[in-house]
Amino acid sequence: MIPVRGTLTAQKPLDSLTWLRVGGPADWLFQPADEDDLCAFLRQLDPAIPVFPMGVGSNLIVRDGGIRAVVIRLGRGFNSIDAADTITAGAAALDAHVARKSADAGRDLTFLRTIPGSIGGAVRMNAGCYGTYVADHLIDVTAIDRAGQRHVLPADALKLGYRQSVLPDGMVITQARFHAPAGEPDTLHARMADQLARRDATQPTKDRSAGSTFRNPAGFSSTGRTDDTHDLKAWKVIEDAGLRGARLGGAQMSPKHPNFLINTGGANAAELEGLGEEVRKRVLQARGISLHWEIMRVGDSLPDMDLPQLELASGAAQTE
Repeated sequence: MIPVRGTLTAQKPLDSLTWLRVGGPADWLFQPADEDDLCAFLRQLDPAIPVFPMGVGSNLIVRDGGIRAVVIRLGRGFNSIDAADTITAGAAALDAHVARKSADAGRDLTFLRTIPGSIGGAVRMNAGCYGTYVADHLIDVTAIDRAGQRHVLPADALKLGYRQSVLPDGMVITQARFHAPAGEPDTLHARMADQLARRDATQPTKDRSAGSTFRNPAGFSSTGRTDDTHDLKAWKVIEDAGLRGARLGGAQMSPKHPNFLINTGGANAAELEGLGEEVRKRVLQARGISLHWEIMRVGDSLPDMDLPQLELASGAAQTE
């Protein structure tokens, strides 16, 4: 076993570490104490063993068979926030905390306030809200490669696009720097309060979900912005296919917002992913539109799992 200062756990169940509360065990879960601990561990790890960096599990389905890899989850040693003329945040810092602390310092990263998850995940997914994306503010990231070497990568090296970035397999982001325009703290906090009120009015924030399930089927520029000439919304095509409130076992497309996949209680990963795939199939049949997952799905499925029948909400139209 590789000596570490953090925590290294064999066969660690991951269901408690994802927002949807599903998932089998990782071969190993490593929670490094700090960046030096992470570098030393990766230098000694057999290069043939896969590594999967995991944030707070806000946009993730871990399949029921678990992950055949070392899952690396950053914690307290990686959640610092330094809000000055530029904003420096550890990869484990929550997006909402970065937005609030930046506002306290009179710096505007308010778009992060309603984005679930942590900064590392926000960078990897080029997260965005209200027309602003990580790509609009990111200066650079610090990342550790599989050989345990530190790299400082400028934003353009990540090739940030709509809900995606390009990084070598197994590379772990540990820190990000952002430029943020100046603003009055009271004005910035008021804006975030309005954003939260709008989110709570339209999204199932009290339910167990992983945020938006599918990407909007629209055209996007390389910076992640919408091409308004082709502006379709995933929730609308799901609604039009009669799938608002559709259920598969304990999994459901939210009656409040049909692009939110929720665990109503007792769902397994197979039901959640199976419902998403059924939605994709029926939207393709009804509209000729291929939806693409925004939620990441990782790991192994369990063999011979029987799924229940799809149940449409009362009054929903059949689309077959």
